[in-house]
Amino acid sequence: MRRSTRRKAMPKYLGMLADPTHLVDRSIKIATDWFIIAMIPIRLLTGAIMAGKTKRAVLVLTEDQRAMLKELSRSRTAPAREIERAKVLIGYADGISIAGLQRQTGGSRSMIYKCIDKALAAGVQMGLKDAYHRPHEPEISDEARAWVVGIACTKPKDHGLAAELWTTSSLASFVSERAVSAGFPRLAHAGKSTVWRILDANEIKPHKIRYYLEKRDPDFGRKMQEVLLVYRDVSIYAEGAVHDGRPQPIYTVSVDEKPGVQAIGLTAPDLPPVPGEYSATGRDYEYILRGTVSILAGIDLHSGHIFANVEDRHRSVEFIALLKRLDEYYPPEAIIRVVLDNHSAHISKETLAYLATRPGRFEYVHTPKHGSWLNLIECAFSKMARTFLRHIRVNSIDELKARILKGIDEINASPVVIRWNKFDLGVV
Repeated sequence: MRRSTRRKAMPKYLGMLADPTHLVDRSIKIATDWFIIAMIPIRLLTGAIMAGKTKRAVLVLTEDQRAMLKELSRSRTAPAREIERAKVLIGYADGISIAGLQRQTGGSRSMIYKCIDKALAAGVQMGLKDAYHRPHEPEISDEARAWVVGIACTKPKDHGLAAELWTTSSLASFVSERAVSAGFPRLAHAGKSTVWRILDANEIKPHKIRYYLEKRDPDFGRKMQEVLLVYRDVSIYAEGAVHDGRPQPIYTVSVDEKPGVQAIGLTAPDLPPVPGEYSATGRDYEYILRGTVSILAGIDLHSGHIFANVEDRHRSVEFIALLKRLDEYYPPEAIIRVVLDNHSAHISKETLAYLATRPGRFEYVHTPKHGSWLNLIECAFSKMARTFLRHIRVNSIDELKARILKGIDEINASPVVIRWNKFDLGVV
């Protein structure tokens, strides 16, 4: 029996040896099972670590702080770093883990830790801001910066250059060339950005010009007060200032000259706009200067009516002609109060001789020297420059005179009363 059993089992065993693939498959299966068994503790350990909570304190937010952080997190104009930190603080206060905050914001763990630690230590505002730090002492000393600022406060021509004003590039070149000899070698390689930062810190823009009016009249305040009193009188009594305490009506006229109006001619005809092709009027860039004219004008501050003569020159003769026109326009019993500047033609011998022939007719109110901006006729001149004088082209001086008078007639067809409405009670 034993012999027969062994003889029957031998062929199966020998068959497994004859086919080695069974042994390879069995070995792979055993190795795979052992690898899975070995990975189970590692996965459990990783899950325990990820599920762990930070040992940091809880961040408690007031209603105002939470509202502020939510508004900041939705802002489209605040710095990106503050928006990101606001989201971190809101999430941490709501109990989100550090890993969850990292997935939610996309920020690094170090950033999240720093933000939370600063908020817990010094408040929400500190958590949003960068802590001040200076990695090393500034290499450009205060004396060197002051030297650069001092140069910027001068003009290039003061240093033998041709330019009138500095540019950032030219100033940087000048500074770098003379830094070593001035005792500031660190500025020898200073570029435009370095110079710009120094100027910006001191709020200096040497490449710009801001215009001002120099006070040249020692009696500026008194004369300005007289002019403003006249304007207030006009605003109170609009229709000639006639009342019981004033037996004669007074009409106030602002008078001045606008010299140098150019008669510019074309060298080629203008081209009209073409729909869908040319949106604007085409004009050749060359022009012909045929001469200049002067506009002597006055505006009635009660009605807005403009008196104007267009002359080749503006001498006493032309000014007297304007006074005669005013004399003819107003009633003979009225007083004509003239607001004007200190031009020589207004007080010349010829003008004073004419005024002597009309005693009590004209009353002068002078604006301060270098203060013609107080004269309201300048508003009328501005309107002329913005309307019919804008881009004007003529074939002759006579055509220019005719078109100026035509434009003034168009303004007088719908006159506009110009008033001075802002009065400084401390002056007036």
